[in-house]
Amino acid sequence: MTNAEERVSSGKLVLIVGPSGAGKDMLIDGARQALKTDPQFVFPRREITRPPGGAGEDYIAVSDAVFHDRCQAGAYAFTWQAHGLSYGIGRDIEEALSAGKTVIVNVSRSLLPMLRRRYPDHLIIALSVPREILCERLRARGRESDVEIKERLPRAAAFYS
Repeated sequence: MTNAEERVSSGKLVLIVGPSGAGKDMLIDGARQALKTDPQFVFPRREITRPPGGAGEDYIAVSDAVFHDRCQAGAYAFTWQAHGLSYGIGRDIEEALSAGKTVIVNVSRSLLPMLRRRYPDHLIIALSVPREILCERLRARGRESDVEIKERLPRAAAFYS
């Protein structure tokens, strides 16, 4: 899950969480646009073992082998797996935080306990939407089958229970 458990401080880590389809990418894109001239704010791109392209997040596509190699080399501040994919946030966020910057990133809700310990100066923004809207948004993006969408919905509801 993490390459190290050391605490990183100085800047603020803003963690955007919520189920797929809740609007995290739209929120981050809006903040990035509004803050584009302020070097105090950093918006790292996630590395994901998903093929490139498609609508939504501007991520860095990596193969499973490259992701594994980068993990072994300590390239990530933290990683996680979800829905058959691997996700990583580059270690360069720690340099930005040490410089007192605010880092805004979309992360898995499952990481929150570890991230709270590791990054004492953090803010969590949790997004939720009604189940019907979530289902509609997941269908519209066209990445998951109806079966996969039905499997995602209980996980989204469980987080807010």
